[in-house]
Amino acid sequence: NSDGLLKLFTWTPATLEWDILWVSYIAECNTYARCSPYAYCDMNTSPMCNCIKGFVPRNPQEWALKDEPAECARKTQLSCSRDGFHRLRNIKLPDTTEGVTVDRRIGLKECEQRCDRNCNCTGFANTDIQGGGTGCVIWTR
Repeated sequence: NSDGLLKLFTWTPATLEWDILWVSYIAECNTYARCSPYAYCDMNTSPMCNCIKGFVPRNPQEWALKDEPAECARKTQLSCSRDGFHRLRNIKLPDTTEGVTVDRRIGLKECEQRCDRNCNCTGFANTDIQGGGTGCVIWTR
């Protein structure tokens, strides 16, 4: 289900209902939006949510005590002319319902150039990673 749970149900004819027979996490990091913005999930760390490079927990005490994700904040103020991007590998892409532009006609290099020219750009990626990667998705704030 959307919570990352694998559930096995059994039909009970006497009650005419499905009853849960067994429940297990597939992988907690597969749970949608498990970590807050600017954080990633790693099941080998505790806590599982970690701020990406250049970000720190907004409240370190809260971060250490909570099971659920606390927020990450930039270490330094955003500077469009000085800041760049860090490559993140094996990371699931964030929600693309708001602040996103997709262009399937360009590659990653042009995608990066477009992002560099836009101070509101917060990240970019290929839309299709098969065969070397094609297309462009850009996130903006």
